[in-house]
Amino acid sequence: METRSTTRHPFAGPAALAVALLTLTACSAATTDSAAGSGQSAAGPTIRIGVGIDASYAPFFLADAQGLWAKHGVNVELVQFGQGSEGVNNLVAGQVQMSGNSDSTTISMLPQDPDLRSLMVYEQSGQYLKVVLGPKVASPSKIRKMAVAPGLSELAATRFLESKGIDPKSVEFVTADPPEIPALMKKGDVDAYVLWEPWPTKGVAQGGRILENTGAYGVTYSQWLLTSAAWLKANPDTATKVAETLEEAARLTETDPEAAAQATEKAVKVPAAQTLTAIKEIDFGARDFTAADLKGYADTARFFVDTGKVKAQPDVPAAVQRGWFTQHLKGSS
Repeated sequence: METRSTTRHPFAGPAALAVALLTLTACSAATTDSAAGSGQSAAGPTIRIGVGIDASYAPFFLADAQGLWAKHGVNVELVQFGQGSEGVNNLVAGQVQMSGNSDSTTISMLPQDPDLRSLMVYEQSGQYLKVVLGPKVASPSKIRKMAVAPGLSELAATRFLESKGIDPKSVEFVTADPPEIPALMKKGDVDAYVLWEPWPTKGVAQGGRILENTGAYGVTYSQWLLTSAAWLKANPDTATKVAETLEEAARLTETDPEAAAQATEKAVKVPAAQTLTAIKEIDFGARDFTAADLKGYADTARFFVDTGKVKAQPDVPAAVQRGWFTQHLKGSS
């Protein structure tokens, strides 16, 4: 019972859009192999799901490794992208049918892609993203340039500066792909950045230091399971099977982190020890959206409008399918 992702090149070119967590993660619009997986023994067509290449996508890799897609009756091919936002771009283009990505980055993409639909949250954290200061930066007050990836990284960087009483307009934001950013810091081209792992750890290896995580100043993220409105309407049962699988895989990631770490290392070459640390920093678990979520998402949408990052108001209520998870996964809440 195997699913096989098409192998291409993990770092072949610049990203179309940056972020998360997930998205979360690295650089190019090219795809890369996941390890031999589990999903192509079930009946029906193959569903291509876009994922990033960092430890925040561990539930997807664990589902592949343990045959969970086939267990729930769905064929899945994981298509790896340098960062989660690229999976969303390919979702919009019809190259994949579902994708994982962070709430903030997806919200920033909604004005251009209003057909996006978020079905559930499968992880959240205030510890996985960290603030990294360059080797010559004694304190936040010395920051003159910050590297950011559009979306979650930029929002987190802005909120960090505000938390230190620094006017974000006094700091130059340098947009770059996450894999480039630690080297920019080492060369002195930027003074600091806020990113998800593994880029904070790589920054430390380049002489930087981790100051704090985003939860220290009140910024958290959640990761969404995404699809398009048209595909969801045509494939409600298949979407449910994918969600059921991810719900089980997220739960197993928490209860059996060693298995999740091994699956992630095999799929995307992230060292198992790094994934084990990430699992301690991330709350993996599938759930529906709450009123508090929607309030936070509204604040995020307002940030992108107020800062001129988007020209139109993101239609978050249309994108977020509150109640879908509870309705379609019986016994879940």
